[in-house]
Amino acid sequence: MSSPLLNSLGQTADTVAPRNILFIGGTGVISASAAGRAVALGHRLTILNRGRSAGRPVPDGAEVLHADIRDPQAVREVLQGRKFDAVADFISYTPDQALAGVEMFRRRTGQYVFISSASAYQKPPTTLPIRESTPLKNPFWQYSRDKIACEGVLFEAYREQDFPLTVVRPSHTYDRTKIAMVGGWTDIHRMRAGMPVMVHGDGTSLWTVTHSRDFAKAFVGLLGRPQAVGESYTITSDEYLPWNQIYRLFARAAGVPEPVLFHVSSETIAAHSPELGPNLLGDRSHSVVFDNSKIKALVPDYRATIPFADGAREIVAWHDQHPELQVVNEDYMELSDRLHEAL
Repeated sequence: MSSPLLNSLGQTADTVAPRNILFIGGTGVISASAAGRAVALGHRLTILNRGRSAGRPVPDGAEVLHADIRDPQAVREVLQGRKFDAVADFISYTPDQALAGVEMFRRRTGQYVFISSASAYQKPPTTLPIRESTPLKNPFWQYSRDKIACEGVLFEAYREQDFPLTVVRPSHTYDRTKIAMVGGWTDIHRMRAGMPVMVHGDGTSLWTVTHSRDFAKAFVGLLGRPQAVGESYTITSDEYLPWNQIYRLFARAAGVPEPVLFHVSSETIAAHSPELGPNLLGDRSHSVVFDNSKIKALVPDYRATIPFADGAREIVAWHDQHPELQVVNEDYMELSDRLHEAL
């Protein structure tokens, strides 16, 4: 019988056979938590990046190699003669980058995990919950269309060249550094100042927000699993909340009993802010509820356990401890005031 292992996240897990894993990236919201989980479970983790990000530390026990993934010769040099049970690509966003990954890793790994996006699913969705069988179609957001195109390149390589592909589609995944509200810290600032805070739509559309530590449980569980090759997996929390509630949870965490919320259609916000428009119209303005049964069948012990009420408190506490992160966006302040006055 395997003995329980207490990992660095304060969780227990059955001992697993160590796998040889490569992360391309490794210091982002998703990849940093996955790296911590992988090392805690005893996997041999190598992280390949340019060495320019200091935002999230690499976990003790991970090997770090420095090379620009867009420089194939540099990557070949640092990986010379090495093979992996799984390679996870966190930083490919365009079809040409996906194709480069095929060329670079087709003979180096037993599994290539491409991190796509749940925003690639049909928008607006015609049925809920969203499943892996939901069509991929997003006419609003170029980011999502590029992820769909990446998947097309990679699945063709799987079909035609036996490339060992697994696709993962996370939705809105956060850690303590990421504020889920559209205005970021500016919305916290407005709440604490008693100023009206803008919520897109009528605030009743449903949204799924997943803590990166929860995501990591499922993600690391599928690495090195041959039955995952050729498959796609949604990985999110099973908790979904209306946007009004998400804003109120942030307000409560910020010590504001009842925020002053006002509502503006996503189309109106998009018309006044080309920067915000694609993300709102292509993702946040639509209700999203996900069916995670497929990943749970592969990783039976996966369960998201961090409610967003706790996540919001963690986020606000982190920002309160780091005043340098409390940046007020004057453009968003002006947009909020202007649209509120127009009501």
